[in-house]
Amino acid sequence: AITAGGGRSLFVDMGKYSKEPEAGSKACKARGSQLRVHFKNTREAAMALKGLSLTKAKQYLGDVLARKRCIPFRRFTSCVGRTAQAKEFGATQGRWPVKSVEFLMGLLKNAESNAEVQRLDKDSLVVSHIQVQRAQKYRRRTYRAHGRINPYMSNPSHIELILSEKQAAVRKPADTQSGKKGESQRV
Repeated sequence: AITAGGGRSLFVDMGKYSKEPEAGSKACKARGSQLRVHFKNTREAAMALKGLSLTKAKQYLGDVLARKRCIPFRRFTSCVGRTAQAKEFGATQGRWPVKSVEFLMGLLKNAESNAEVQRLDKDSLVVSHIQVQRAQKYRRRTYRAHGRINPYMSNPSHIELILSEKQAAVRKPADTQSGKKGESQRV
């Protein structure tokens, strides 16, 4: 840790990810903490990105902003309307959460610039891990009839994602043994 005047530490903790990539040199990470964006919408949007390549994920989020495609809602489905665009994902309910999509696009852009610094191939990057967690609620108040006050809470999020280079599929070598299955050959 680097110390400043007065003995204070200038060490910045980068935070801990819930999962580390298998090939650390072939992956890049990005995260956001205490983001003022709805947890439920962001969780559904993040699950739609899991497993997509970087270019497909960016194009998909752009289509969501243009209302050409929707984000399928699978877990938090209470009072979510139905749309024909959700058929593509085998769901019936979907929405177009603009603010969540903008935050996720910002994180993808950040991870992409991290990949450039690490000299990774941007065309082969895949969203291998994405996770959204509930953050501590912000507290406000709303005024009700007869002089009462009720809480008016927000539901922010922590978002983390890992982009990994897609590994080329390795073919299994052809079987070179001529013996029967289950028998070992003597040399």
